[in-house]
Amino acid sequence: MIKVFIFLSAFFTTTLKAQVTIENLLSVPFPTNLKNSSDGKHIAWVFNDKGVRNLFTADARDFKTRMLTNNKNDNGIDMGTVQFTPDGNKILFTEGNPNNSKGEAANPALLQSKTERVVWVIDIDGKNLKKIGNGDDAVASPDSKTVAFISNNQIWSAPLDSAKPAEKLIQTRGNLSDIRWSPDGIKIAFISNRGDHSFLGLYDIINKTITYPDPSVDKDVEPAWSPDGKWIAYIRTPNNRDRLPFTEKRAGSSWSIRLLNIENSTSKEVWKAPAGQGSVLFPDLPVTANLLLWGTNDQLIFPSEKDGWSHLYTLNIQNPASARLLTPGDGEVENVVLSADKKEIIYTTNIKDSHRRHIWKVNISEGRPVQLSKGSGIEWSPAVTENGIAILRSTATTPGWPYILREDGSLNKVAEELFPSSFPEKSLVIPSDVTFKSKDGILIHGQLFLPPNYQSNKKYPALLFIHGGSRRQMLLGFHYMDYYSHDYAMNQFNALNGYIVLSINYRSGIGYGLNFREALHYGANGGSEYNDVIGAGLYIKSRPDVDTKRIGLWGGSYGGYLTAMGLANNSDVFACGVDIHGVHDWSDELKNWVADYDPATRATFAKIAFASSPVNFLKGWRSPVLFIHGDDDRNVPFNQTVNLIEKLRQHNVYFEQLIFPDEVHSFLLYSNWLKAYHASSDFFNRQLNKAIPSSLALKNKK
Repeated sequence: MIKVFIFLSAFFTTTLKAQVTIENLLSVPFPTNLKNSSDGKHIAWVFNDKGVRNLFTADARDFKTRMLTNNKNDNGIDMGTVQFTPDGNKILFTEGNPNNSKGEAANPALLQSKTERVVWVIDIDGKNLKKIGNGDDAVASPDSKTVAFISNNQIWSAPLDSAKPAEKLIQTRGNLSDIRWSPDGIKIAFISNRGDHSFLGLYDIINKTITYPDPSVDKDVEPAWSPDGKWIAYIRTPNNRDRLPFTEKRAGSSWSIRLLNIENSTSKEVWKAPAGQGSVLFPDLPVTANLLLWGTNDQLIFPSEKDGWSHLYTLNIQNPASARLLTPGDGEVENVVLSADKKEIIYTTNIKDSHRRHIWKVNISEGRPVQLSKGSGIEWSPAVTENGIAILRSTATTPGWPYILREDGSLNKVAEELFPSSFPEKSLVIPSDVTFKSKDGILIHGQLFLPPNYQSNKKYPALLFIHGGSRRQMLLGFHYMDYYSHDYAMNQFNALNGYIVLSINYRSGIGYGLNFREALHYGANGGSEYNDVIGAGLYIKSRPDVDTKRIGLWGGSYGGYLTAMGLANNSDVFACGVDIHGVHDWSDELKNWVADYDPATRATFAKIAFASSPVNFLKGWRSPVLFIHGDDDRNVPFNQTVNLIEKLRQHNVYFEQLIFPDEVHSFLLYSNWLKAYHASSDFFNRQLNKAIPSSLALKNKK
């Protein structure tokens, strides 16, 4: 009987592994760009189905799904920037890839055709597909007859119902962005970015004139027309040339909100961030497509972190002192949209559930937030329809998918027939929230994945996963970004294959407030978040169920940086690692983000940046590493890996490499995701489950 039990246990474990592959874990189409028509009668979104991207729509009466485009190949061509025309009859979208600094559009599939971004329009029934022109960020006029878009940093326009080609609408200095039509359609507000300053601009379509009504030495962004067209609200941020990226920004010169009176072209300040926390506008605040929204009765809604959290506030422009908090609680607000009548705000937040996301609403006049979605799921990206709120939703065992959230809190799956039956939902494990102390005593959260049929008296190999960003937060389920949804799937795969997996939410990430995100001495200013990584390593090492000689770590981008830091600083803890397009020398990386950054003129900071980098600790690096990088990476230049490998050769450190020609940072090709994950799994299995013969090590040391 005992032998039979052992046989059956081994059989089921083997069967489980046979069922769950990297391919079927990544088989679910990932939804993005969920939008509603202004009348609430339709929704649209993009599905990325194993690298094949197509536009879908559904009628809000029955949510029957229609595929509007017909792409069939994993060709590395992106799709996004989806917008309905105001009349709800057409959909604008962009297809193609951005240019690098040399003007080359990404082309990882090595297509012998152009891959630059193109603006398209299509009827909601899938008819009359029309190319508008090369560009992005298309916005239709209020009468739905004209579209304006950005091409080569200028504003172009084209009619939507004729074959007339697009033509340049505005020609002026600077890089133009933030196209905003006036409610009557006779003016366009925009931003002209000129490097160390930017202007709010106004273009008069009838007179064909440009004005800059409130120029300054500061940076104006995020213009928003009032519903009656009498005002434009916009944000002004003081320029700070000495403030470098990847360094903490807890406080500084305060940002403000200004109002332009259209009738007399006068401007005034209506709100200014208080000194101290929140005085610096976080540029990547994932609140909404526009950081300023107009409700009814002259109510202006805006984000602020003055209480240490990313929250929403409102003020009446006739009484600016009336500013009040709309979204109280410990947590961050994301994905904000207005109800059709502009009386309510619907938003995503982790308030009351810090390791997930849920949908809430609040009445702008009355306050009193109400939680709409609850439970163990993760919900985001609300889009209001006449028959419920369309959302995207995931769980611990299912990736993101479109749903309808009803008024009673019930959920209905959209396009259920497209969800692949091969997805192994029932085989996946449920991660748990764990906490541990960083090396310097800060409490850090993580998600712990235990293998199926876990036995507490057994010694398992372990893997630490480190997310990128660093402005990210891993959750207790599949992530709302496709990059991290893939990584979550890989954590599941590793757990199912016998590893204990710990995913680390280290300092400088989001979800835990301003001070956690703007951690002192993080990144290029000291690398303090490495204290959290080594704290995680020591925590996992202290567990009685972990084989302390078989601990690896991996991550991409910022996670690649911290992986390299772990191998360079603590090869005594981490036996090996997979470094995917990681930063290895901060002083060199900053040149990619600040054009005039010169280490010679910032000698003190450059010294700190180098001391915060893996290249500063090469003498201690002994553990094997696999590097994965695309050589058209625009976030972390490929030379970060080229230069580190050169130095590792000099220190006789074993490495392997997987290089993707013409691939970008967030891999565009599904086939490259598969190659990267298969290579990672194979590397860990070889390194942590049996030693590599020295002859093989020499052979692979390229």
